[in-house]
Order: sequence, then structure tokens, then C-alpha cells
Amino acid sequence: MKNGLELGREETIEIVVTEAMFASFEGEVVHPVYSTVAMTYHMEWVSRKIILPFLEDHEEGMGASVKLSHIAPSPLDSTVTLTATLIELYDNVILTKVTASNNLGVIGKGEVKQVIIQKKKLAEKLKNTSSIPMKKESFLD
Repeated sequence: MKNGLELGREETIEIVVTEAMFASFEGEVVHPVYSTVAMTYHMEWVSRKIILPFLEDHEEGMGASVKLSHIAPSPLDSTVTLTATLIELYDNVILTKVTASNNLGVIGKGEVKQVIIQKKKLAEKLKNTSSIPMKKESFLD
């Protein structure tokens, strides 16, 4: 990784809730509000923005885990602001704290863990994923 990535670094994105972000299963809308699935995606995306300027050409970042609490709903056409803050950085592991808010307050909180991996190593691991059974090694190895 390039120098300069420091604890406390923040990134923010704003999204507007669309019908495609509603909580739905098998094509049926269950709740016409911002879904936990969409929130998970956006938390991972805003966390990725923290590492992007620091990746070397031969490196890639991968999501390793997401923990979140979806606290309150956000309806169609509402604006959700997601802010990620770098809270841990060790070896090839990046941990961010993420908050999602709308005009009424906090609607979600979470943590996203990413790992930095060599593109060559990632390509080798992905090539091996087509074989069954899967190897027990993880991307963290």
C-alpha cells in the first residue's frame, strides 16, 4: 500500500433511496423502504473508498466481513448519508466504522473489514474456486 493511510480517515457517500433498494424477496417487495441488503452494499462501498487512493497497481482490496445494525427505516426518495471512518489498520487488514443517517437521524451502524491482497494471489485463488470441493483456505491467508 502507498503511504499516508491513517486512522481517522473518513469517506462519505450520499444515496437516494429507490425502489430497487427496497426490502424484497423473490421479486416481491416486503417493506417499501431502504433494505438491509442495500445498506450492506453501501457500507462496503463507502469503506472501499477509504482504501482506493492507497492501493498499489499490483494490489486489490476485498471485503472480508460486514457487521451492521439496521436501526430505522428510510423511505423512497429519502437521502441516506453513509460515512466510514478508519478505526484499525494492521498488516493487510483495514477496519472501518460506518454510520448511515437520513434527515431524521441515524438509521444504521456497522463495521466493515477489508483485506489488501496481491492481484496475482487473488487471481490464483479465484481460478481455484471452480473446483469442488472448495479449499478451506480463506482470502485472508
